[in-house]
Amino acid sequence: MTQYTWIKNGLVIDPANDREAVGDIFIKEGLIVESLSDSEKAEATQFDAKGYVVAPGLVDIHVHFREPGQTYKEDIASGSRAAAAGGYTSVVCMPNTSPVCDNAGTLERINNSIEKEAVIHVYTTGCLTLGMKGEALAPTGQLKQAGIVAVTDDGLCIQNNEIMRRAVEYATLHKLPIMDHCQDGSLTENAVMHEGEVSLKLGLKGWPRAAEDIIVARNIILSELTGARIHMQHVSSYHSVELLRIAKAKGINVTGEASPHHIEFTDACIGDYNTLFKMNPPLRTEKDRLALIEGLKDGTLDCIATDHAPHSPTEKDCEFDKAPFGIIGLENALASTLETLYHSKELSLKEVVALMTHKGAEICDLPAGTLSVGASGDVCIFDPDQKWTVDAEAFKSKSRNCPWNGRTLRGQVKATFVGGKEVFRLR
Repeated sequence: MTQYTWIKNGLVIDPANDREAVGDIFIKEGLIVESLSDSEKAEATQFDAKGYVVAPGLVDIHVHFREPGQTYKEDIASGSRAAAAGGYTSVVCMPNTSPVCDNAGTLERINNSIEKEAVIHVYTTGCLTLGMKGEALAPTGQLKQAGIVAVTDDGLCIQNNEIMRRAVEYATLHKLPIMDHCQDGSLTENAVMHEGEVSLKLGLKGWPRAAEDIIVARNIILSELTGARIHMQHVSSYHSVELLRIAKAKGINVTGEASPHHIEFTDACIGDYNTLFKMNPPLRTEKDRLALIEGLKDGTLDCIATDHAPHSPTEKDCEFDKAPFGIIGLENALASTLETLYHSKELSLKEVVALMTHKGAEICDLPAGTLSVGASGDVCIFDPDQKWTVDAEAFKSKSRNCPWNGRTLRGQVKATFVGGKEVFRLR
């Protein structure tokens, strides 16, 4: 039986098509169509979006769903439900699972879980190097045949520049973007937070900006040398933003992302050793935070990505030095980003939607992020002004390590559709 969906009366914001007007969205057999016939409208599942924004389903090109190996933290089923609750319809999973995704067999296992359990589109990445050890190249061609959309050793960073050069050349041969966690390990050994006044006050080992800046500069040089598409993950340093700005002005094929936590919080939020604010790269200073926002405003940084990194409560409930890096953010990312960028009048609503939809999709060549006729019927419906209080205990995610817990934010997802099928509705 043919499925019809009619979302009507909403403020349709589709930045990829320069559309911002009250109107309707029609979906037939999972795809967006210009309209439905009268008889099809009579059969359609209807959603009255009056007073709400109707946007393309959100896209996140940097998440960790922990499957296989650490499913007590998250799995494909719980991670995809959490994403749907946050308005996301397409996400890209990182390969630092257990075992890591450096072979077709592991990817087949993950893809089987995606097919059975995911309620949204979940895409996979493959490792740049075997075992993510930075020593020998992974079989990129084999991984691409298994369906990956990018290569990365996210969570680690290749330290040997010669190996990184060969890795990006090999990825470019297979027309895959490279996503890099930019960190010079020689500068961050045992470091747990940003190096500065707060780390000195708390007596914690500091993590200098230079650890990121050096690798960003390395990647820019390699991109210019090889023509490779290199994407800088979770940029946190004001100097890295400036390096990317200069590189882009020269036409070098590099991109960068900012995370909701890095554009809102600073190292001062760690306060009395609060491990919910321990992340990699670390929260930095107000100067860095403002530079990230400026980078998003002028196009130096291309998209918002959550780096959703679930951990169990017991793992985070310990001394700051011993706690793992990472936080979850899919279920409140839209609201927190709206608070930081839209309600502060830094960017328009349309610009924020662009950063969270088609701009990320374009980096990984995903068929997502637009409401074009013929596109998958992936839709996020939200109220940009609705206040709500974050309650991590009520999250769809298995984990609760959310630094926004207990905070009141503006911007609430009302419903999420994937291929015209409702996968989340706020009750």
